[in-house]
Amino acid sequence: MEKTWRWFGKKDKITLDMLRQIGVEGVVTSLYNIPNGEVWNYETILELKQYIESNGLKWSVVESLPVSEAIKYGGANREASIENYKISLANLGKAGIKTVCYNFMPVIDWVRTDLEYPLEDGTYSLYYNHIHFAYFDCMILKRKNAEQDYSPEVIAKIRALDQIITEAEKSRLIDTIIVKTQGFIHGNIREGDQNPVEIFRQLLNLYEGTDKNALRENLKHFLSEIMPVCDIYEINMCLHPDDPPATVFGLPRIVGNDEDITWILNAVDNPHNGLTFCAGSLSAGLQNDVVQLAKKHVSRTHFVHLRSTEILPNRDFVEADHLRGRGNLIELVRIFEKANPNLPMRVDHGKTILDDKGKGHNPGYPLYGRMYAMAQLDGVMETVKNEIRQGLI
Repeated sequence: MEKTWRWFGKKDKITLDMLRQIGVEGVVTSLYNIPNGEVWNYETILELKQYIESNGLKWSVVESLPVSEAIKYGGANREASIENYKISLANLGKAGIKTVCYNFMPVIDWVRTDLEYPLEDGTYSLYYNHIHFAYFDCMILKRKNAEQDYSPEVIAKIRALDQIITEAEKSRLIDTIIVKTQGFIHGNIREGDQNPVEIFRQLLNLYEGTDKNALRENLKHFLSEIMPVCDIYEINMCLHPDDPPATVFGLPRIVGNDEDITWILNAVDNPHNGLTFCAGSLSAGLQNDVVQLAKKHVSRTHFVHLRSTEILPNRDFVEADHLRGRGNLIELVRIFEKANPNLPMRVDHGKTILDDKGKGHNPGYPLYGRMYAMAQLDGVMETVKNEIRQGLI
């Protein structure tokens, strides 16, 4: 597979020169300065593409060309937003960029409650604590009828937590769940926003009355509209699974298991309607056998995120070492490498190791932690390539 790396543009502390030195072949990036729903013009795309190429790399994947909330919930300006999206896709196609990763998660992308969870070996990882998440939902956000989504045992635990949690811990929970994990990736809330909790409430209100079936149909409409452009320019759209693959904040989630993925691929049965196979997101759901999902959907997988999770008691989970956990990345490399040796993959997230801490990297995207994980998986890929050459798989 092609070794790619998520790069956050010219302001990223991790430079393209550094990426070339550590063996990266392709860049995964976006036009982060353009607000959601606005057109990406051809000249701006081409300028960034040429800048990447001048550093000896290629722009392999757009992650992401964000889908505006109006498209997801079916707002009044949905059709105008889709037209803008089609223009942006055409401009990407004209520039020769053929792979687009996107998601259809309402309001919020990935959810964690701790961005620096200490591990026994002295490193740090991303962590989801279900009680802390439920506390934010019920006691800080105070979402209407939120308590109905949790068991009596969970409600008892969050009330006990309320007796001991400090104001600083509450602020850190707000910052982690709806600010730091969102703002650097076309998020609806950014650092420095006043009263992010109220902004978040207003965003949730947009989806009042939108259930799973409605969200599915909105995705189907969006895909049906953009597929003609994808056909012209041979652009592969790669839908990212929900992270985690479970309902959060009462919002519908439609990419969490095999039934969901199958429905989406069949709803618009076009080879350009494909999947970003994120082993980390999918492995965070006990309902998912990640290896079987990869085998079933390999032909419609156009981009791969390689990371793994370990599910803990009480619905908690932690991002695991890339060679451990439920992701079973070694077997996934066998499946995808054999099917398509040119398939772009990126090491997704990474532990905070050595002097990564305090360097100001985006959450989940440290230099050394990702470099370590990429080295692990580079060795796996070379081993698998040798297995293929010898006819062992």
